[in-house]
Amino acid sequence: MKVEEMVCIMCPLGCRLTVRQEDNGEIIVSGNRCPRGIEYGKQEMIEPLRILTSSVLVLNGELPLVSVKTNKPIPRRLVMKVMDILKNTRVEAPVRVGDVIIKDILNTGADIVATRNVERAERSDAA
Repeated sequence: MKVEEMVCIMCPLGCRLTVRQEDNGEIIVSGNRCPRGIEYGKQEMIEPLRILTSSVLVLNGELPLVSVKTNKPIPRRLVMKVMDILKNTRVEAPVRVGDVIIKDILNTGADIVATRNVERAERSDAA
């Protein structure tokens, strides 16, 4: 049997959950005050998921970086691998909110999308 204590983040109540996974695989959640706590506890025990927010470098932009996020949660175990990919990612300005920077990152079904606009930098041709 595996037991984990956690705080539910699905609503403002912040219930303290006890999640037990029996030897037969059954998952039992206690401490929740709403049904969302059961779903959260089970998901955390099976495969924790997270929305990832970060930034990527912008080439020829008025700003050096654009903020990005996954458009849906990804497995927590992949977060550092995704960060390594983002560290080496470059996009060309202009960038618009919602632009897909990387489609289906690591075959998770989640896209990396821009969360702000970055305009192209104006060139100064003064000599």
